[in-house]
Amino acid sequence: MYAILYHIRKTSLIWIWSLMFMVVGSINLLTAQEPTYKEYSGKIADSKTKKPLVFATLTVEGSNISTITNTEGEFLLKVPNGSIGTNVIVSFLGYKSLTLPLSGLNQGKNKILMYESVTELAEISLSIPKDAEALVRETLKKRGENYIDHPTVMTAFYRETIKKRKKNVSLSEAVVNIYKMPYSSERRDALKLYKARKSTDYSKLDTVALKLQGGPFNALFLDIVKYPDYIFTHESISDYNFSFESSTRVNDKLIYVIDFHQKPEITAPLFKGKLYIDAENKILTSAIYSLNVANRKLASQMFVRKKPRNAEVWPTEIAYRVDYREKNGKWYYGYSNVLMEFKINWDKRLFNSVYSMSCEMAITDWEKNLENTIPKSKERIKSNIILSDEAIGFADPDFWGEYNIIEPEKSIESAIKKIQRQLRRAKGNGGSGASTP
Repeated sequence: MYAILYHIRKTSLIWIWSLMFMVVGSINLLTAQEPTYKEYSGKIADSKTKKPLVFATLTVEGSNISTITNTEGEFLLKVPNGSIGTNVIVSFLGYKSLTLPLSGLNQGKNKILMYESVTELAEISLSIPKDAEALVRETLKKRGENYIDHPTVMTAFYRETIKKRKKNVSLSEAVVNIYKMPYSSERRDALKLYKARKSTDYSKLDTVALKLQGGPFNALFLDIVKYPDYIFTHESISDYNFSFESSTRVNDKLIYVIDFHQKPEITAPLFKGKLYIDAENKILTSAIYSLNVANRKLASQMFVRKKPRNAEVWPTEIAYRVDYREKNGKWYYGYSNVLMEFKINWDKRLFNSVYSMSCEMAITDWEKNLENTIPKSKERIKSNIILSDEAIGFADPDFWGEYNIIEPEKSIESAIKKIQRQLRRAKGNGGSGASTP
């Protein structure tokens, strides 16, 4: 078994990643439900370059229903029939937000172009404070003031993938309910699994299948504002250098871009990246960062707990992203993703095995949890969950019904179609051989 765990210097907290070797499972089919919604799909791109805009947010006006574009700029938005007379708000960091009537969108493919938001140099130079680290500390300190201050129940779509080089070999997806505590509270959020499905092409996994331990928690704990100690504790924040970079805009608000990286004298692997902070209200709107894995030995010690005797394993890249959204002056966790690439060097083999594992989670709807109800302990997802153990096989495209999902990339679509063909062949042969090499 591989275990991917690490702890941050001067703190005992750990991330709950792990990769495991496992036996092959079986695949079943589910029945689709009648739709009570309309689907809108399309692509969002830069107006000049036509380059796709990745992780752009689409929100149905007057509601908490939202989705996000994939790495190809494509989206799929499902809107309840009672809301189709409203608008959809499209936003992206550094671009002017758009408000579009849903009635003007096709239910097929739409092409939405966005325009960059220009920030005047005079505006930037007059407003930037002197101390970047002090601004970060103030931002984290004001989390109870600027982020949702009441319990909520969030619906989220979660996806995790494993690739061998560039080919998808394993895919798991889920809809989960997040019982989110107020940002001023020290209580942790609780998760409950609603639906899940999986597929794995075991023939491409070196006779073993890799699994990711932690599931949706891996994405949820990237909520820096709720869980600051996973990256910046009161002690470890002084291990970083902070500096101002160019500013940008989101939803017409001026955003400071703060670069951070560990100080040269700090030898323990820490993080480097950029924080995007609302200039007026001191609000973290996004963070994009990565772990320092330059020291292969230390990185391996942090991430590999157990491994095959005939293999050396080490991570080559660990990258993170978290985005927040705003409603009625309060901000909340909206999206996060993790990418981990690693190599397996097998004894007596000429070439390394190169794998990448990624997971992402997007909030697609939420409501106030007025009675602060929390699922019973036996109903909650454990923080060491292996999602593919809880999921069943891939079914038809209507599996998720009215729930919004992150539109799959072309490579993932191909993988899904392949597994569906395998299912049909297995069904025609009267067996379940699709789940074996």
